[in-house]
This record gives sequence, structure tokens and C-alpha cells, in this order.
Amino acid sequence: MEATLPAPAKPILTLTINPALDVSTTTEHVSSGHKLRCGPSRLDPGGGGINVARVVQRLGGRPLAIYTAGGPTGEAYRRLVEAERLPALVVPIQGSTRQDFTVDETGTGEQFRFVLQGPELSEPEWRLCLGLVADSIQPGGYVVASGSLPPGVPEDFYARIARLAREQGARCVVDASGPALAAALAEGVFLVKPSRRELGLHFGTTLKDEQAELDAAATLVADGSAENVALTLGGAGAVLASAAGTLRLAVPKVEVRSTVGAGDSFLAAFVLRLAQGLDSAAAFRSAVAAGSATVTTQATELCHRDDVERLEAELARQEFSLA
Repeated sequence: MEATLPAPAKPILTLTINPALDVSTTTEHVSSGHKLRCGPSRLDPGGGGINVARVVQRLGGRPLAIYTAGGPTGEAYRRLVEAERLPALVVPIQGSTRQDFTVDETGTGEQFRFVLQGPELSEPEWRLCLGLVADSIQPGGYVVASGSLPPGVPEDFYARIARLAREQGARCVVDASGPALAAALAEGVFLVKPSRRELGLHFGTTLKDEQAELDAAATLVADGSAENVALTLGGAGAVLASAAGTLRLAVPKVEVRSTVGAGDSFLAAFVLRLAQGLDSAAAFRSAVAAGSATVTTQATELCHRDDVERLEAELARQEFSLA
């Protein structure tokens, strides 16, 4: 009897409309009024959608990333993406791709993150992004719209992406905050991944305890805003709410070196495992494993496959907390 081969993973398309060239370094102590002598610097192509695509690829998937790029910074960014052999489509823009700065203070272990605004996009530029997404969506696949919106882009941009995905039979995943998140939820999406702070801001309150977290996540599912809500809680773990109920999972014990990219890694593993046919509980475990693996890396480095799979196996022995 012939062995049954696993079905190929469903396609994953990511969009990064406001990418950032991530610059990271170290200094002994951050203080004003003095030159701060720094250690070696590192450059990475950052931004939500690109980070998601990079981690999907590291974990064995084959994503397609769409991103904007412009100016000298954009050229450097493009070369870094190409060096990773990440399948990508680039939307050229007149403005220069932004930079983000991460400084690790070696004397205290504190991390300082400076997130720049990004260039203003013209209407033809952001409409070109919409058109490219529309042309690249594959029925049955996933569309991940992640990261901040740069100046010039309408607040309902991710809602428009969600509409395109639904019209073409794909599942839309949104990782955003503020008005962009609110507009996407009003349109309705397959999955959102807010932090505790982002979800609290959406409801105009502070989520002060576990019950408030669970109630807020469940509300988005109940009112049809999202089929799934993955609420990330840092060291306190994560919550997954869906029509099937609510699950809570603690993070494994790891040494935290940097939190940069942990949320993107979480989302990448979640979507990839779903695309590979795993159920939502198994995908949730993988997501927590990827986020936890990323915090063990330095500066703007993302997770590595071996670490994710090791933590996945560890989490498979851990029971979910049911709500």
C-alpha cells in the first residue's frame, strides 16, 4: 500500500506597506549629553509582514512577500531581502524607506527601541499595493497584513485588504493597532493578533486581569469581528479565542535577550501551521514556541527552526488552560 503524501501547504501572502531597515547595536549606558560609544551594528530587513515571511520561510514554508521600498535605505533593504532568497514583489515609492533603531544597554540589560514614522505614500503608490495584493491572492490561502500604516495611507487600508481576501476566497490575518485595527475588525477578518495594550486601547480600557483579557478576546469573536483572536501577553503567555472556546498557554522558561520580532514570529508560526493543515490548538502551540524562541536571540535576530521545533515538543507536553 502506497504511503499518502501530506497535502502541500496553502499559500501565504504577506504585505508590509511600511517596512523598516532595522539597525541594532549595544552601548554600556544610555545617557544624554554625551557621545555613546557603541559595539558592532547589525542590519535586518524589518517590518511586520517581512518578518512574518522570513520566519515562515525559516520554518519550511514558501511565502510570497509584498513590500514597498524607496531611496538609498530602500535599496539596502531590498538587498537584504534578496540575500535571504525570500520570494518577494517590490512596490517602488518616491520616499525613502524608514529605519528603526534598537540599542541594548549592556550595563543594565535594558533595551531601547526607536521606531520612526516612515515616508508618506501617494495615492497611486498605496493603490498599487492594493492592486498587487489583489493579483497575488490565491483562493484558499492566507493574506497577512501586518505593521503600521505610513502617512498618506487611509485608515481603512487593511479593511480593504480583508475585503479583497474574502472576495477571492482567502483568509485575512491582520496585526495592527489603533484605527487601522478598528477598521479591519469592522470589515471582519479571519485572525487578529493584538497585544494586551492594543486590545485594551481598542475597547477604550485597560485589561487589568485575566478575566478582562478573556472577555475582550471573546467579544471580538462573538460579534463577528474576527474568527480567531490570538492575544499575546509577553511573559504571561497567550490566549486564543474562537467559536470553539478560549485557550490559554504559558510560555516555556527561556532566557530573554530581546523581544524584537517575537510577535511577528508568533504570527508566522501560527499561520504556517494552519496552512500546513494543523488544527488551531497545535498551531497555537507552535506560535508560542516561535515567539519564545525569538526572545532568546540577540537584538533584531529572529527565531531559528531547531529552537522552535524543540520548544514545540516541550509545549506539546503542556496542558492548555481552558476558559
